[in-house]
Amino acid sequence: MSNFGATILDADGLTLTGEERAFFREADPFGFILFARNVESADQLRRLTGEMREAVGREAPITIDQEGGRVQRMRRPRWREWLPPLEHVEAAGERAERAMYLRYRIIADELRQCGIDSNCAPLVDVAQRETHPFLFNRCYGDEAKAVARIGRAVAQAHLDGGVLPVVKHIPGHGRAVTDSHYHLPHVSCAKNDLEEIDFFPFYALNDFPMGMTAHVVYEAVDAAPATLSPVMMQVIREEIGFDGLIMTDDISMKALRGNLGQLSQDALKAGCDVILHCNGALDERRQVAEAASHMSDQAQARAERALEARKTPDEVDIAALEAELEALSGGATAS
Repeated sequence: MSNFGATILDADGLTLTGEERAFFREADPFGFILFARNVESADQLRRLTGEMREAVGREAPITIDQEGGRVQRMRRPRWREWLPPLEHVEAAGERAERAMYLRYRIIADELRQCGIDSNCAPLVDVAQRETHPFLFNRCYGDEAKAVARIGRAVAQAHLDGGVLPVVKHIPGHGRAVTDSHYHLPHVSCAKNDLEEIDFFPFYALNDFPMGMTAHVVYEAVDAAPATLSPVMMQVIREEIGFDGLIMTDDISMKALRGNLGQLSQDALKAGCDVILHCNGALDERRQVAEAASHMSDQAQARAERALEARKTPDEVDIAALEAELEALSGGATAS
């Protein structure tokens, strides 16, 4: 059997088209990602995730962005509506680690019920005064050690719920003053400042199975954005010590300029394991899948280790967790 395709791909709608089925069968992506356009109901999501896995003939991981707050693909009335993470942390105060564990253990339960077994969280970027608003209230705080502790609680909650966490955005997006969906952020501080603050949570969480890069230039390290930088990827692997599967942030974000196929190849050459491509036409997905081809043997080994971390959820009383969370958060859990 050949290695997985070195991609994580999306779909256009609530069900797969015939073209998408055929394409996924051929490209054999490592996994899939869902967006609001793919979400209607729990039954529909179970059908869609089943179609995706059937197309590749295996239990491929299916991820989503369900942070809560602004970045939340599954919303009311069918699912819980959550406060932005930073607001929830502030409401819980000294009890934030336990509160955020409970929050994401409940989220993991919602995801698993719909056939989703990965989530692009925890976000352990450290907030700064200058952090761009697109990211600021998605953070867990402005103190690196506290962010790391809460991030570990969030990641463990996912694993306990049978959901693979994706630690993001390696090696730290908090100093970015522009939105990487549209512009390439540059960070100019000294490397020792990066190590003490920005890199610290990722070092503290380097034992988790999956991570996502930042489309950010760290001028003290390299002139290329981290996703495309062999120098920065070496820092991530050797200094930060993250040996899990590393996916790019969306390769089609406007922070990165150029041909999608070439960008995909450059990211893999830099040291990323798998290309995340979102919100593109089928032809763009084909271009990325062809350029990325299959995982390297090293990436395949990391992918298999990540899949081995996907466990049967522990048994919990969700109503009891909700009640405890309400008490810890002073009733402030939903917007």
